[in-house]
Amino acid sequence: MICSFEGRLAGTDAERRLANRLAAELESPSRRVEVEPTYVQPQWAIVHLLHCALAVAGSIVAAAEPGVGFGLVLLAATSAYLDLSTRHYLLRRLLFRRASQNVYARATGTASGAPRVVLCANLDAARTGAIYNRLPMRLLDAAGRHLPVVSSPARIWFWSIALLLPPIGARMAGLDVGWLSILQLPQTLILIGAIFALGEIALSPTSPGANSNASGIAGVLSLARHFDADPPSNLAVDFAICGGGETTMQGMRSFVRSHREELRSGEARFISLESVGRGEPRFVVSQGLAVSLPMDPELSSLCEAIALATDEHVPEPMRDGFISAAWVARAYGHAAIAITSREAGRALPKNHHTPADGPANVDLEAIERAAAFAEQLVRLLDRDLVRRASHEPTFAEVRPA
Repeated sequence: MICSFEGRLAGTDAERRLANRLAAELESPSRRVEVEPTYVQPQWAIVHLLHCALAVAGSIVAAAEPGVGFGLVLLAATSAYLDLSTRHYLLRRLLFRRASQNVYARATGTASGAPRVVLCANLDAARTGAIYNRLPMRLLDAAGRHLPVVSSPARIWFWSIALLLPPIGARMAGLDVGWLSILQLPQTLILIGAIFALGEIALSPTSPGANSNASGIAGVLSLARHFDADPPSNLAVDFAICGGGETTMQGMRSFVRSHREELRSGEARFISLESVGRGEPRFVVSQGLAVSLPMDPELSSLCEAIALATDEHVPEPMRDGFISAAWVARAYGHAAIAITSREAGRALPKNHHTPADGPANVDLEAIERAAAFAEQLVRLLDRDLVRRASHEPTFAEVRPA
């Protein structure tokens, strides 16, 4: 059903129609469903192309005017970091906005300050691009297996910008030697390559988005049915399916900012389902496009407790160089964790952001396994609240070391 809304890029009519359809799917006597309008600037590839181009210009100018070059690179690094961390937008504000929407299904019949869990997914699809083809993905998989740090395309070009600052700063200090140009050369070449890759993405068609992230929506809808039949005793369960997810989670950013008061008063915890249509369940313990941010330790501990009690399809922890709806909630101070699925040895799912990411290449059983894991987490959290209220040790406190 979800993939029948073709071309559902952020801010498109297809995204709007899917949001209305999902709102109808989530209708229930136990929930109040609203389609909340918001605005997104969906041209993320153009935004980061501008960051890379500005840094390249600064690197070239620095040979003659170190101060000007340093200022350009510093502006590019600052704007890129704030953008990738979803905190503030600088260069992105230069581009046009489009109307988008978030579907928020809030549990009724609970007190305003009651503990609640928000199950999240994004409803738009991404653009394809050559960077997602087989060879680049194999290189990313190899980096994940062999490098001691988490890697991603965004981290490569962001740190290439950041690492231009020391040699250009040395030029500003009066050090003018030939090897400074050599120090700048690798970063500059990487950024030129990134400019071409980002420009190609901006001109590419839309992926069907079956795994990324129709599978996450399917998991959320499955959980809604399960919790309708057997609701938790102590937790209110909400659902947030946000637009603009493939543009650095702008819809989720808008959601947590617009609901900050009620979410904080209600001790909200966020669980997002991201690309759960292939492989085995994973829980993400840290994420980030620029630097890693750890997920909530309590929720991570509960996931570990579930893994210890599981005999087959054991959920495993993973570190990720990308972001999710849960990462945005965590960045804004909420307890959050992301659930995804991966095949062994893969940094990203097979067919990620390619034309082959269609319904035929999604495993429905994988979606059910991820949804079952999320349901176990919610019910364990529900029981943990009772333990905390009675001052008994929680599951996180009694788990084996």
